[in-house]
Amino acid sequence: MSTKSGHQFSFPPNFFWGTSTAFAQVETASAHSWRGTKALDGAIFERTTDHEKHRLEDADLISRFGTIYRCSVDWARLQTQAFAEFDQEVIREYQELFDKLESIGMQLMFVFHHFAHPIWFEEKGAFSNEDNLPAFLDYAEKCIRYFGKYVGYWNTFNEPNVYALNAYVLGNFPPKKKGKLWVANRALRNMGRAHDILFHLIRQKSDAPIGISLNTASFKGTNLLGNLVAAYVRRWFIHRAAWTFDQVDFWGLSYYAHVLFNPFPIDAISQKDFLEKNQLPHDDMWIYRPEGLAEILEDFHEQFRKPIIITENGLCTSDQEKRISAIKDYLEVCHAAIEKGIDLKGYIHWSTLDNFEWHLGPSYRFGLVEVNFDTMERKMTKAGEFYEKITRENGFPS
Repeated sequence: MSTKSGHQFSFPPNFFWGTSTAFAQVETASAHSWRGTKALDGAIFERTTDHEKHRLEDADLISRFGTIYRCSVDWARLQTQAFAEFDQEVIREYQELFDKLESIGMQLMFVFHHFAHPIWFEEKGAFSNEDNLPAFLDYAEKCIRYFGKYVGYWNTFNEPNVYALNAYVLGNFPPKKKGKLWVANRALRNMGRAHDILFHLIRQKSDAPIGISLNTASFKGTNLLGNLVAAYVRRWFIHRAAWTFDQVDFWGLSYYAHVLFNPFPIDAISQKDFLEKNQLPHDDMWIYRPEGLAEILEDFHEQFRKPIIITENGLCTSDQEKRISAIKDYLEVCHAAIEKGIDLKGYIHWSTLDNFEWHLGPSYRFGLVEVNFDTMERKMTKAGEFYEKITRENGFPS
């Protein structure tokens, strides 16, 4: 059990810490589905953080944040067409990074799909087309072969519910379709099928735990119609998605947001004035409500009775004092959950360093390490130093 001794929140001895990135957000864009898209802040998705040129420097930074690094690899660079052999030079590049991390005591949580894939896969319909699953599974099998020895945890898909919603309903992610809920459902179903097959492929080669990472949020209406919409979104976005991917050794959960519906969603990106007028705490993207994470943890614990890992959690801000405060708030929630008997195994912060925030752009910052996007210089932040201390001491003062 976790303990609170004096003013110190202490976590169980086997609790682990880490940080996370996604290849597309930190590497220069290859021939993947996001390349050339224009973000809300005006940036073009091409150059991101030059991670491919700073791998070993970044490894030193990654190693300061716990023992698990959650990451993905660039499928488009590894495999230029369906069923092709992996590019040996690209394999070596990744193995150099992973060897460095392994030498300093870190393991990977390996993510097979994190919102981006080759253009050739997108042009064939990506996960909306069931005929594409063999190509994805071929890529996944090769990842197991070349990178499996570095892996402590397997994460088949990152937030498939976010991917399906944004790609086919909201139009924020490639292929930027809007209002096609039936296509989103089909894509989610096909990803669930791929997950089930991949679960067995991994199990034949590895004893490391296998899970999914679902995005979760707290939903509430501001009026009767808003409550109805919130209930529907909660059921589709969280519960339907969970039952699609229920063959897991652990549940990976990400949590960032409280979303109000009036009946349309209210966020800090488009309605910041409303939030400030109503004195609703928020970061640069969402309403801030750590209590929602407590509700999500209890919900998944009661429904599934399986281990849980926080696979992403963070704050979109450049204000390091706010980030430190948020880390403390969220970890107090995690500590309380463990005290209640919830089997929470670890916490992975998003993100290691500032990156290109998908359809929003690089001005939306989550990093414990600040990136100067003109010079690509890395700088440890005050929040990064705070989190590093937590990971070393396995706890923090209240």
